[in-house]
Amino acid sequence: MKYIVNGQIILKDRIVQGMALAYEDGVIKGVTDAQSVPAGADIIDAEGGYVAPGLIDVHIHGYLGKDVCDGDPEGLRTIAGGLVKNGVTGFLPTTMTVDMKVINAALDSVRAVKKESESWNGSAILGVHAEGPFINPKKKGAQEERFILKPDAKFVTDNSDVIKYITLAPEMDEDFAAIREITEKTNVVVSMGHTNADYATAYASVDAGVRSTTHLFNAMSALGHRNPGVVGAALTRDVYTELIVDTYHVDKALFPMILKLKGNRLVFITDCLPAGGLPEGEYTLGGQKVFYYGNLCKLEDGTIAGSVLKLNKGVWNVYKNSDAPLWQCVRCASLNPATLLGIRNRKGSLEVGKDADIMITDTEFNVQKTIIGGTVRYEA
Repeated sequence: MKYIVNGQIILKDRIVQGMALAYEDGVIKGVTDAQSVPAGADIIDAEGGYVAPGLIDVHIHGYLGKDVCDGDPEGLRTIAGGLVKNGVTGFLPTTMTVDMKVINAALDSVRAVKKESESWNGSAILGVHAEGPFINPKKKGAQEERFILKPDAKFVTDNSDVIKYITLAPEMDEDFAAIREITEKTNVVVSMGHTNADYATAYASVDAGVRSTTHLFNAMSALGHRNPGVVGAALTRDVYTELIVDTYHVDKALFPMILKLKGNRLVFITDCLPAGGLPEGEYTLGGQKVFYYGNLCKLEDGTIAGSVLKLNKGVWNVYKNSDAPLWQCVRCASLNPATLLGIRNRKGSLEVGKDADIMITDTEFNVQKTIIGGTVRYEA
């Protein structure tokens, strides 16, 4: 048995002190009084910092100069090796609206290393988030219009061994036929995003099977008091809602409101680009030039294109700019995404019987250790 002591342990609904977190054989055994830890036990000293469940990023395009759409297994190893330093224990490599040959190559690269990722010195790959190519050109954002296609359920069902989450524009799916087929035949989560749907269409798409909203407010029809749009549907229907928590994509003044409205259906994401973890400069995304300066990434035409956010910093951003307790902010990047993906029985919180996926931070949420399956994969 191993014990993490001298830490503020972040549970799914509170933070406890004076306790120890026990785990063995890669599984969490429980939280016990620190005084009951046996003499000579194998311990990790959290040094007064936070002990939290490992974070899960369901929307990330790249890191350290590597792009998921490169279709390169070695690039995925590099991305995973960088993310583990941010307390991320599991992630969904996210594709772009690019040529279908490129998307298929990216899916094959994930297939090649997904099993390996369970034991490598990096974050584990939980599947793929396919962001497009089934989107609306009017809300394409940083996606390339020439590669946009009509929704194709067969592509998703044929690749549901790795695709776990797909972003599409419901108004581009006639009678929601593809959405219905995907949700009936697979466990793939359908998310509405890069969409110009009106409120009625977005509302109805939830009844057809849409379960999430991709980066709330960004690349979707806006909230108006007479035209509530996709934002209105996302905030009023019982769907999960991604939020890029870098304070640039969505103003920090809205964080408290969104937390109150979405609660356990709110999922923090980075939407991080290959420029993440690197100095400011010129990079690429899905073959397009991206300029990273002043914590913002933009295309040549000035369109904002993703972020360079670290997920642990995103959690802290919301904590410092809202009245939410830290445990709730952590939950938005751990248990909530795990529940969205259907893996909360083994991931997302420090509960007995779950995988020992754990992050240890200092008192300002800088990551000191990341543990995956009971093994230390990163140490500052």
